[in-house]
Amino acid sequence: MGMGRPREFDAETALDQAMEVFWRHGYEGATIAQLTEAMGINPPSLYACFGNKEGLLKAALDRYTKLRTVWMDEVVAAPTARDVAERMLMGIADKQTDPANPPGCLLVQGGIACGTGSESVPFELAARRAQNEDQLRDRFVRAKAEGDLKPTSDPAALARYVSAVSVGMGVMASSGSDREALQQVASVAVQAVEAQSTART
Repeated sequence: MGMGRPREFDAETALDQAMEVFWRHGYEGATIAQLTEAMGINPPSLYACFGNKEGLLKAALDRYTKLRTVWMDEVVAAPTARDVAERMLMGIADKQTDPANPPGCLLVQGGIACGTGSESVPFELAARRAQNEDQLRDRFVRAKAEGDLKPTSDPAALARYVSAVSVGMGVMASSGSDREALQQVASVAVQAVEAQSTART
């Protein structure tokens, strides 16, 4: 084997392009030809850099997670549990219906219809979604300790509920639901979180 040629592409830009292909087509639907064309590389370069298609997906997910972590840090910085839910879910309604982005959520879309040989992909995506749920749970635990949530509230269940709503919104967006429809769902979910707040009588 000869020495590999120097990388002649910007890795982050290439991963952003791959991320969009996976986002639009899912792991199973994204072809090597689509991925290499979007990234501006040839198949041997893809395999040399990422090992295989699944390796590329994981690299793209790392990139997506990095970008999403910045946003989630802003979400959990909201002053109350209710505000956290509102900032997250209304933000999702905006982001997932933004024409500049593919509809829905990569962490949902990427694992749809995975077949033989790619059984691990849905679990990989679920693990990434669980990171967001863990961050919400920790924030709601703090909210309860601070007296923002009722003593009877269950921070873990509340985080799981908000996470489940966010996934459902992603499915709705990918199926063509508009921003108003997602905002309606978000509004009801925010009211459910607000019901657990000590600000409610």
